[in-house]
This record gives sequence, C-alpha cells and structure tokens, in this order.
Amino acid sequence: MNPEVTRNRGANGPVLRVLIVEDEPLTAESHFEYVRHTPGFEPVGTAGTAAEALRAVAGLRKTGRPVDLILLDVNLPDATGLDVARRLRGAGENVDLLAVTAHRDVDTVRAASALGVVGYVIKPFLREDLVRRLEAYRDYRQALDATGTIDQADLDRAMTALRSPGQPASTPKGLAPETLQRVQEILAGGEWLSATELAARAGMSRVTARRYLEYLAERHLAQRRPRHGTVGRPEMEYGR
Repeated sequence: MNPEVTRNRGANGPVLRVLIVEDEPLTAESHFEYVRHTPGFEPVGTAGTAAEALRAVAGLRKTGRPVDLILLDVNLPDATGLDVARRLRGAGENVDLLAVTAHRDVDTVRAASALGVVGYVIKPFLREDLVRRLEAYRDYRQALDATGTIDQADLDRAMTALRSPGQPASTPKGLAPETLQRVQEILAGGEWLSATELAARAGMSRVTARRYLEYLAERHLAQRRPRHGTVGRPEMEYGR
C-alpha cells in the first residue's frame, strides 16, 4: 500500500478518504492522481490484491481514520472485487464502493448492485467520467452527513445525483476510448512528453499520438508547453 497523503479539510467539511483497489500499477497510479486532483477527496493509498485491500481498510479503521470510498476493480489476482465487497460487508464495514471495471456482463452488474455499490464505471473511460462520479458521491455524502434529519426532497436529489451524474463524456470520431485512456495513464506518471516520446511508449505513430495529446489539451485534461533547448522550431511537450 502506498504511503498516506496528509489529511486536509475542504471548504465544505472533511475530505473524503479514498482507497484505490487495482492490480495494474499504471492504472492504479492514474486513478490515484484523478482522485487527488478532485476537490473534496484524499487518496489514502492503493492495493493491488484483495488481501491488501482488506488489510488496508481494517488498518486504517484502527487508526481512527477509516476509508470512506473504495474504487474497486473486479479483476484481482487472488479474488474478485465482489469477494472483497462480500468480506467487507460480512465484517460490518460500511465503506462505500464504486466499481471501476471492464466487466459489463449483467450478472456482475447485478451482483455489484446487490452488494450496495454507489456506482459502476466501465473501463475504458475518460478522467472526467470518473470525476463526475466522484463529485456526485461527494454531494450525496454531504447531504447524508449533515446533522439532524434529511427531508424527502433533499434525499431524492442526493440519490438522483448519485445514480445519474450527468451525461458521460463522448470520445470524438477517430479516437479510440481504450487508446485515450492509455495516453492519460502514461501522462499520469508525471513526465512531460513530446508526441514522439509518447508514440514510442504507446506503440503508435507520432501523428496519432499528437492527435490524442491535442484533444486532451483542448479539454483541459492535459497541459502543453514549448520544450526549451531544442534546435529550430520549439517542440511541444505535454503533461499533467
């Protein structure tokens, strides 16, 4: 499990603590960064196996700083994410679960719903799709964490936002969602890369890499800047 980051408070109350359960290190790092840059959330670590996830939840609870939300993959090397959910429920853990997985079969979706997931995000997706889910969950928690009681209208609004957090982002024609996610994951590593460097990492042509990078920059999902020290026309580089 990664070291915890320092706990902060948001303008509207305590920051929600998130554990990322994902067996692909690059994807886990990408999700960690998505959460870290979403206001109102604090990523407390990553777990690459079911056993690590269960230990992390129990350990953080013992410290008095329990996890609020788990981004839970279904495919794990030692068990499934659904097994993790069942173990948590059996242990009395009331941590919320947001399924983040490539599984789209109806049986898996129904099983996840029966275990009380607060959302289901199908891979591949854009960063802003996950952020919309997180923001809806944050609003839901703020409504339920208020002192006193909640009236029906406020509860209905919170539940509606949680289940229907706006329209998903669409990928423009000619850009593959899987490739777009891969490019975002590479940029999440923290390096500034040119289109040529990204192309070598992702196994695509420089022209194709530049199309994806420019799309992300135009959507403010990546930054671009001239690379200094190059001979001739300045080369652009892209980062997060």
